[in-house]
This record gives sequence, structure tokens and C-alpha cells, in this order.
Amino acid sequence: MPITNEQVAGRTFLRPLYADSYFPDHVVDQGKAILLRLCERIEAEQPSDLAALYVLTQAATKEFNLLEAEFEAAGSEIETVAREEIAEDFWFVASAYGFADADVEELIATRDW
Repeated sequence: MPITNEQVAGRTFLRPLYADSYFPDHVVDQGKAILLRLCERIEAEQPSDLAALYVLTQAATKEFNLLEAEFEAAGSEIETVAREEIAEDFWFVASAYGFADADVEELIATRDW
């Protein structure tokens, strides 16, 4: 399903991670795919309120939890820079879909990174 939100379609998710050789591109690509799937789910399910949005973002956060092992296997990890960038992209997604009042910590409440 192609993304129809123009803000999202024009966004390069996790851009700073691609620019830093500490983060392997093939693993960052998986993180980018998680965020794009989140956008597809938001467009398909059209959450009507923050609670419904949080269900979707927290499910995507759990996917990032699993991705931590991929980072570690590649000699990297989801550390401070990555955590902040991932959180910022979650907030960007929420904002782009009309939820600018979303709490970033609640968006990613299920994280263990």
C-alpha cells in the first residue's frame, strides 16, 4: 500500500543513522521499514484518538525491540543517538497524521532500548 500522506512520503526516516557508519545500513533499512509499515497501518486503520494511535505505535515499538538483536549482531546497538532519532520519527509520524499532541514517551512506551 503506497503512503498517501505527502509529509510522510517525502520523509527520509532515520536519516542521521544512515549518515553514521556505526549504524549498519541494512539494519537501519529494517527500522525504516517498521516506520513505513506503521504509516501504512495508520492510513488503513485511521485511528480516531490518541489511545488508538498508541496501540499502533507501541506495536511498532515492539518491532524495534526485536531489531536490537540485529544491531548487536552487526556490532552496533540502539544507543542514545538512535533512541532519540527513532523517538523523533515516531513523533513526526504522529504529528503528520494529525496527532501533534501525542506524548512521545507514550508513543514508544513499550520500548526496551
